Amino acid sequence: MNMKKIFGWLHLWLGLISGIVVFIISITGAIYAWQPEISEFTQPYRFVTVENKPYKPVTDIRAVAEQAMNGKKAFRILYEEAGKAPVVQFYQKKPYYYFNVYVNPYSGNVEKVLDRKDEFFRFIIDGHMYLWLPQDIGHLVVGYGTLVFLVILVSGIVLWWPRNKARRKTSFRIKWDTSPKRLNYDLHNVLGFYASWIVLFAALTGLVWSFQWMAQAEFWVFSGGKTRPGAIAVNSDRNAPAKDSTTINQVFDQFRQRYHDAAVLALSLPINDSAPIVARAYPSSQQSHNADYCYFDQYTGKEIPVPYLGKYADATLAEKVARMNYDIHVGGIAGLPGRIAMFFASLISASLPVTGFMVWWGRKKKKKKPANKLSSANRVTAQVKAGT
Repeated sequence: MNMKKIFGWLHLWLGLISGIVVFIISITGAIYAWQPEISEFTQPYRFVTVENKPYKPVTDIRAVAEQAMNGKKAFRILYEEAGKAPVVQFYQKKPYYYFNVYVNPYSGNVEKVLDRKDEFFRFIIDGHMYLWLPQDIGHLVVGYGTLVFLVILVSGIVLWWPRNKARRKTSFRIKWDTSPKRLNYDLHNVLGFYASWIVLFAALTGLVWSFQWMAQAEFWVFSGGKTRPGAIAVNSDRNAPAKDSTTINQVFDQFRQRYHDAAVLALSLPINDSAPIVARAYPSSQQSHNADYCYFDQYTGKEIPVPYLGKYADATLAEKVARMNYDIHVGGIAGLPGRIAMFFASLISASLPVTGFMVWWGRKKKKKKPANKLSSANRVTAQVKAGT
């Protein structure tokens, strides 16, 4: 009972402190769950008519996109299935900008220049990751807010857990034909219990991105005590005799043939004269963990082997778990059913600060009522004694 009191105290005050953070993170997460479907429905420039001719070379698609961006340098090109326009991406931290340029792969015409900061889902993800605060501040607030939320989830499960069989019969279902106060209590406890087992995974994976110690701890557990590798140094041979700027075309054509069944191909362009070409092949557009990463010399086109973050089949258990973080976070690890489950769990999670506050407020008012009655009784007694 003492432990339950401690968990109850933690659950109450941590919930009151972090309620607004939990609400924003949860509701934006629920909305973002449907970003792929909503974006395709509302952005017709993503689609092109399939033609019976080959795509324009990578260098041509990059050139027309960079021309549309007034000379800014592209950093990545995404190719999806036939019928979708390749997306040339432009990104820079300082000064910040993030653009997508959609190019018709058959004609080379620019279909759309999209400023990502004007996107609805850019607004949503900024709220989810930073609470619309400056990134350095928002990142910390969300990180520690998620850590607090994890404690709330665990303490909530402990508090909910039935102490006997009789309690168990009513703990797993909501009693709808009851008072609003009791209904709110059931909505908080019963729905919160079921959602907690899903939201726990979202919170844990969120912490991996928020804190380096959490990322290292995850890797340490699944690797048997090893340290998570940092960035792998992969370089092109700057002393190569031939330096052909169109090598990337041959690299991509061969990569596309190798992964002809892939749903998405991503081509990261070299950022300097020693960087490699990085090509990624995703078997599914709804998952990212099982992608193959391949590195090529930008001058010779020769593939460069890497010890970490390469082909998925070569990944260790720890690396596979690290790769799964995003897919677990959004529920995509279980496909569409997983995303639907995470969507509803996020909605319930957003409701918990509201229903929890109402439970607390109702109990607070209930405690005040006896005190008011006692005060009135004392006044009557005093009046009788005074003879009034």
